[in-house]
Amino acid sequence: MQPFLQQLLAGQTVEWKPLGDLAVIKTGQAVSKQMISDNSGQYPVINSGREPLGFIDTWNTDNDPIGITTRGAGVGSITWQEGRYYRGNLNYSVTIKDNLQLNVRYLYHVLLQFQHEIHALCSFSGIPALNASELKKLYIPIPPLSVQTKIAQILDTFTAITAELTAELNIRNQQYQYYRDKLLSVDELAKVGFEWKTLGEICHYVDYRGKTPNKAESGIYLVTAKNIKKGFIDYEASKEYVLESEYQEVMRRGLPKLGDVLITTEAPCGHVAQVDREDIALAQRVIKYCSKNPNVLSNDFLKFVLLGKYFQNELSKYATGGTVKGIKGSVLHKIEIPIPPLSEQVRIVAILDKFETLTQPITEGLPREIELRQKQYAYYRERLLGFSRI
Repeated sequence: MQPFLQQLLAGQTVEWKPLGDLAVIKTGQAVSKQMISDNSGQYPVINSGREPLGFIDTWNTDNDPIGITTRGAGVGSITWQEGRYYRGNLNYSVTIKDNLQLNVRYLYHVLLQFQHEIHALCSFSGIPALNASELKKLYIPIPPLSVQTKIAQILDTFTAITAELTAELNIRNQQYQYYRDKLLSVDELAKVGFEWKTLGEICHYVDYRGKTPNKAESGIYLVTAKNIKKGFIDYEASKEYVLESEYQEVMRRGLPKLGDVLITTEAPCGHVAQVDREDIALAQRVIKYCSKNPNVLSNDFLKFVLLGKYFQNELSKYATGGTVKGIKGSVLHKIEIPIPPLSEQVRIVAILDKFETLTQPITEGLPREIELRQKQYAYYRERLLGFSRI
């Protein structure tokens, strides 16, 4: 046991008890996207993900913040939602039986610390699932309530900082998206005039499908769908390489060039970035677009249009699939985009480029700072919850 824990305990004992003895575990109520759409409101819907599925006009949970995802790709994930909200049928409530025995924030941090043990209780044959009867068997450490409170306070300082940084990042992103979508709105473009053209009409394209090449220790940098974020290529997300000999088919079809615009068709669907280096190859589930005539359509403008609200909404209409959404290239090529005069494209690109330049140090620095704080939190959580089991 860590010396700091020994000081906190001051000779007091730590009991290990099954979660089922300490909390009531129940499944939420059935919910669907159609139900949310038909009953839009102010209360968040917590179901199979950490973020709300949407917002509805009714609630079934109040001041009972801890939940655990019961099924799907995020099975076993811990959720925290304060106030009134609607708990879906893919989320267990974990309701403390006696608040004089267990601190709610302490329990939240403990469940995060025990993610590996919770996943071990899950079944992964077919759709991943977590049975409540198994979850109740999870043993967790219960020090005196005063110690629980102290540990929760320390760990909450890290989560509070992370939450503030995340909120700041979200504000910056929302500001950028607001100005981008305003400049690219039909109402604004109508002031100068524009034409509707499908991507297939206005762009050359390559759909990178076929056999996935064998990976190599060095060679051509392979950009996968995981690398393509909303507006940039994250080369650190998936460091993979392929030999030129392994990529002959794709090379014959054309490696991406500077300025080409990329869009993912699955896992995730609809992420857009612009090629900023030439020593790369593209994997499956990525389509490359480039303007057929630079005097009619700028690739830079194309990038912003594909990132914009209008196009993303159109894409979501045609995307298919359940948990993992995807869209066929043949469908994507038929989506129309607005094409204003080139002079207007240049003006819009200049404004948005300047906005990106001004905000880039913040929007790049904040994620790094958030990641650092998350690592610090995980480190101290390990130290503070490293009780010896007797």
